[in-house]
Amino acid sequence: MVFVWNIDVDPVGSLLWAITLIGLSGLPGLLLKRPGPGQILSVGITVCAALWGMAGALRILNGVPAKTYQLDWPLPFGPCELSVDPLSALFLLPLLLAALCCSLYGLAYLPAASQPAVEKRVTLFSGLLLASMALVLVARHGVLLLMAWEIMALSSWLLLMTDQQSLQVQRAGTVYLLATHAGTTALFVLFSLLKGETGSFAFPAAHSLALGSMVTLVMLVAALIGFGAKAGIMPLHIWLPGAHANAPSHASALMSGIMLKVGIYGIIRTVSFFQQLPVWFGWLVLLLGAVSAITGIALASAQRDLKRLLACSSIENIGIICIGLGMALVGLQSGNRVLAVLGLSGAFIHIINHALFKPLLFLGSGAIIHATGTRQIDRMGGLSRILPRTAPLFLVGSLAICGLPPLNGFVGELFLYFGAFSDGMFSDGMFSDLPLIGFVAPILALVGGLAVITFVKLYGAVFLGVARDPATAHGHEAPLAMLLPMGLLAGLCLIGGFGAPLLLQLVAPAVIQYVGVSPQLFAQIADAVPLQQISLVNGLLVAGMLVVWLIWRFLVQRAPVAASSTWGCGYLAPTSRMQYTGSAFSELVTGLISGLVGAQGQLSGLSGAFPASSRFVTVTTERILDQMIIPSLRGADWCLAWLRRMQHGHLHLYILYIFATLFVLMVWSQP
Repeated sequence: MVFVWNIDVDPVGSLLWAITLIGLSGLPGLLLKRPGPGQILSVGITVCAALWGMAGALRILNGVPAKTYQLDWPLPFGPCELSVDPLSALFLLPLLLAALCCSLYGLAYLPAASQPAVEKRVTLFSGLLLASMALVLVARHGVLLLMAWEIMALSSWLLLMTDQQSLQVQRAGTVYLLATHAGTTALFVLFSLLKGETGSFAFPAAHSLALGSMVTLVMLVAALIGFGAKAGIMPLHIWLPGAHANAPSHASALMSGIMLKVGIYGIIRTVSFFQQLPVWFGWLVLLLGAVSAITGIALASAQRDLKRLLACSSIENIGIICIGLGMALVGLQSGNRVLAVLGLSGAFIHIINHALFKPLLFLGSGAIIHATGTRQIDRMGGLSRILPRTAPLFLVGSLAICGLPPLNGFVGELFLYFGAFSDGMFSDGMFSDLPLIGFVAPILALVGGLAVITFVKLYGAVFLGVARDPATAHGHEAPLAMLLPMGLLAGLCLIGGFGAPLLLQLVAPAVIQYVGVSPQLFAQIADAVPLQQISLVNGLLVAGMLVVWLIWRFLVQRAPVAASSTWGCGYLAPTSRMQYTGSAFSELVTGLISGLVGAQGQLSGLSGAFPASSRFVTVTTERILDQMIIPSLRGADWCLAWLRRMQHGHLHLYILYIFATLFVLMVWSQP
């Protein structure tokens, strides 16, 4: 096997070396007997490689020509190519940033000194997960992509199964393994058909395949199923809540913040092969995005598990990205460049933003669990007192994910709003069907409102009030190695808010390449979104909040301290159980959408004229998994149970089966 590359200043070469180093970063922990030095060396390798790779990705986004490397292997699939274009660089940049943050976070979250066995496993498979995701982004060959895809699936499953003694983890791991391999089966179909159409597993040039046969339509559907299952698009999301909730928190940050986007990348890359897409495909992606956004945030609003709530909200954000991608595809199909540019810009900006605030929230959830020992929101409360540094960082992530200024989450959705109301799609009177795009705006508004309710519930129930469970009232602040990555991500969320033009500059090369517009036309369309004014307003908001906080801090320090009881609403002895829980706060919304999220209430012990103490429990089920897929599998198991009777271990009957089969085949073959 010959791998042709030179160590030089080429950005693609830098990225390939960085990917290799990250993939091997877990080896020092395995080779060194002492646990501490191995973990520190692994983190150092990952951080340096991530910085090296980020420099290469930024150079490609700045227009530096990229080389293509060829892998000549002895396998009978033809030579492989590896390359990085602006689309790949756009996805590699947040991946490498997450690698830096999560590896540093793991240094304190799972210290090798106290958890040597778990730390070695997590460090090794985290490096393999990061390297395999990056390899998917640089591969230009179907077989190589499938190999990297399988490594990504298995390494993320092994991370998920870290706490393998838990029955909940075992169930989540089983569902994830079945779902991810079902998606991989669709990808086998995709690349097999690609080989039949082009004669090679190598990726064809952009817009080179004609869409004229049923085979190409099957390729599009297979790509949507295979990559969409990994992205967590409804209804292919069944694995996501359990997997992201039960993995270690920094592994959850990688899976939710980065791995889902690899599925989105696969859809975009596959679609780029074709000259013209069918009219229905863009609308289908948009519809699936709308369903995912609404249902995902509805599921999140009903959750009582901290990490499960964050996992369900990832479905919502993937839905928002798919709405933007669907708008862009509809624009390309109809010849509307304005809609295509605005939709794709909004989708790409939201990909960058989600890769900032979602890892921040998952890392923050790890700090909360580290302090309290529980993931149940209704058992928490008053954590801002014992987590004074984590609380404001988590607040930044919560505001960003709600799409509120002055944070970065607002910028990507703003492009989608402008795309929905853009006058450009009516410019020639040719797009009479496109007013349906206007329905994107109320969908985004509904999703944004539910997101605000969900994260007000989350932040209020976790950090405000007083502790609802005495066991959670004696936690401790996260160590510096956990706070630094969270601070970096929170700072980037702020920079993305009042430096919105920087986000547009990052995504511009990929949008220009994909849509096929000139830089001048792209700038003209993008100027319709007032990013400069928004950045100024966001900067003023940040400065104003900082001034108000300093004044408040000054006044509090000078004010005399007084102690007195508060109004107890008529109760002589108020307790922590009288304050709102997260479930109580979202009960109205959950009741309205109970049919959508499968929320059910169970009341026990209330009977008679003088009832004893009772208990009310709300249960949120996964409708698609628990009420559709699992019952159908049980039905299939019942229908096929008779086949198991044939496998009873009696050799003489097996021989009889063989002779009976041969006899039937002989009779069948007679003319």
